[in-house]
Amino acid sequence: MPTGRVGTAVLSLSNRLVAALTGAGLSLWGSRVLAVRGRKSGEWRTTPVNMLTLNGERYLVAPRGHTQWVRNLRAAGTGELRLGRRAEAFRATELEDGAKPEVLRAYLKRWKFEVGVFFDGVDDTASDEVLLRIAPGYPVFRIAAA
Repeated sequence: MPTGRVGTAVLSLSNRLVAALTGAGLSLWGSRVLAVRGRKSGEWRTTPVNMLTLNGERYLVAPRGHTQWVRNLRAAGTGELRLGRRAEAFRATELEDGAKPEVLRAYLKRWKFEVGVFFDGVDDTASDEVLLRIAPGYPVFRIAAA
């Protein structure tokens, strides 16, 4: 994981750029703006995410772990995926750790160039055992239309 001011600045700039492009209606490899009600404030909170489609199901993976958007989504159970002016309401179901390896592998295969730094050297070629070992640190949600 990048450390120091330079790493933090690069990540912040990257998030702002992806959010701006996605907000303008340009999806980068499945990017969306996730909107979830804050668990304390009740106000909409937004963050850019990479939506993964695998075997006809859609998933959100939290490459940075148990972040605020993860906590808010757990509490709310619903949210919106936004792309430009379009907003799609959804329901979220969090996967148990044992169900994560296939999703984590597909996510890493598609976005390792962007999120690999958060996985400490684990990539899409990792064994199921390795992916099961790291699974508790990476929340995964199956999303479905509300």
